[in-house]
Amino acid sequence: MFNIRNFCIIAHIDHGKSTLADRMLEITGTVDARHMSAQHLDTMDIEQERGITIKLQPVTMDYTCNGEKYTLNLIDTPGHVDFSYEVSRSLAAVEGAVLLVDASQGIQAQTLANLYLALEQDLVIIPVINKIDLPAADVPKTVKEIVSLLGCDESEIIQASGKTGFGVGNILDAVVARVPAPIKTLDVVAPRALIFDSNYDEYKGVVAHIRIVDGEIKKGDKIYFLATETKSEAMDVGIFKPKYFPKNVLSAGDIGYVVTGFKEVGECKVGDTITNYKLSISNGGVKPLPGYQEVKPFVFAGVFPGEGYDYEELREAIAKLKLNDASLFYEPERSGALGLGFRCGFLGLLHLEIFQERLRREYDLELIITIPSVAYRVYKNNGTNFVIHTPQEMPDAGVIEKIEEPWVNLDIICPKEYIGGVMNLAQEKKGIYKTTEYIDENRAILHYEIPMATILTDFYDKIKSISAGFASINYEYLDYRLADVVKMDIIVADEPAEALSMIIYRDDAFAQGKKIVNTLRDNLPKQMFVIKIQAAIGGKIIAAERISAMRKDVTAGLYGGDVSRKRKVLEKQKKGKKKMMASGVGKVDIPSDVFVKVLKQ
Repeated sequence: MFNIRNFCIIAHIDHGKSTLADRMLEITGTVDARHMSAQHLDTMDIEQERGITIKLQPVTMDYTCNGEKYTLNLIDTPGHVDFSYEVSRSLAAVEGAVLLVDASQGIQAQTLANLYLALEQDLVIIPVINKIDLPAADVPKTVKEIVSLLGCDESEIIQASGKTGFGVGNILDAVVARVPAPIKTLDVVAPRALIFDSNYDEYKGVVAHIRIVDGEIKKGDKIYFLATETKSEAMDVGIFKPKYFPKNVLSAGDIGYVVTGFKEVGECKVGDTITNYKLSISNGGVKPLPGYQEVKPFVFAGVFPGEGYDYEELREAIAKLKLNDASLFYEPERSGALGLGFRCGFLGLLHLEIFQERLRREYDLELIITIPSVAYRVYKNNGTNFVIHTPQEMPDAGVIEKIEEPWVNLDIICPKEYIGGVMNLAQEKKGIYKTTEYIDENRAILHYEIPMATILTDFYDKIKSISAGFASINYEYLDYRLADVVKMDIIVADEPAEALSMIIYRDDAFAQGKKIVNTLRDNLPKQMFVIKIQAAIGGKIIAAERISAMRKDVTAGLYGGDVSRKRKVLEKQKKGKKKMMASGVGKVDIPSDVFVKVLKQ
């Protein structure tokens, strides 16, 4: 019997994946009690602070079941829709999945989405009801939902508490009993390993996280990357415990890492196949493993350094983050107002927020982020069409025949008493209602088709507000459809603020423009001159505000004497202001925190 089991934990956000993983590490003795911490596999500060998992994290555990020793390779995955690519990559590296459902919340949108991803990969599903110790837990109702969803027997569902450790041993026993062992293939012409993740280590360089599918890779082997056609040496190989734990060899079925020796991050691609260079050459090449589909980003934003001389540093930082975040898309961009920077693509707004926070924390960079937008397809009168990612790429209205925008399939799970409010919001956001499915007598799934741009910013917050926090959403790309959109420019002190330009629906233009100029009026610091703030479409101003000039107290140094002394200096100040206005206004720098406030509109 081949005693390796590879599995991952999948669930909706905040259903207790990381806490359950903590208990597994304790029960198997993988981490000493004195080194143990809450959410131990969430290694980034930002993950600990927000209480969410952002990165998949592998760990190897030793477990004894019925007197026999087993190696359990666990991959802990994120739950938020913006990090679903992390989940899909994890699922391709394992044979089984623990489907975790919160006993107090039941099945949520991302539970379904992650389950469908696992079923596509033909994984064995182990259903687990977590948080059964909570006062609000409704175990019988959750059991009914899971049975209805999976068509499994009630006896197959394990009840557990990640907090207290109750039932965690039963989950590990079920993994051993139900998840099939990987196929052991050592008699192959050359080894093959799938890269499912990677990261950049200051001392080791590029480290590839791999699942060995065929054969074995030893420390010191000459290795070859089939997609990038580069060769190197396996400087070190090992497993995650959860820190790097060196070994001399990784065999078929193992999940571990290989230190590639690369210093350039572009030479190691997620989804690539690693093989032994000498064996692949002597056997006439090796067939690559099925990799991953290229992910399509939904949200695009310009990322520019706060200071121009930080451009090279920003380029290196984004390249290293790309290594650790395979769903990130980026390409160089030049802006007349902001200088050199990058056009970056993300899977959602949270993805963008985490990205800029990581750049600030890990690389100490000050950034200017432009207003996020989706990718539009523009058709010109001459029959050509192209995709634009920024408002600056929008051609003149006179040459445009039509514009199309991306639409998504949106699933909203909510209690039936909130259905009315949720449907009103979806309708307000231009959603097209499709069907309603009832999970049980109390909860339903609403299916909509909706423009991606309308759910980009505040939709998630509004859904949570309307449903008292009980609703959850999931979406996936559908197609491109006709859109009535225009480019709106924001002009500050007679200078266009390029970073604040945006593409918006024509019928929302006035409301959006008014909201942005009001935000700028309330947050921009005063200057020695009057600042005009305007929102414009083409040459037409649709909203305007002004910030009055800062009044310097020129009479502060005067005391006593005739009132004409004060009048004289005030008159002089008045003439100076008139002269300043006549010679043109000064330049206004928009602070980065003001960009963020506008972004959150």
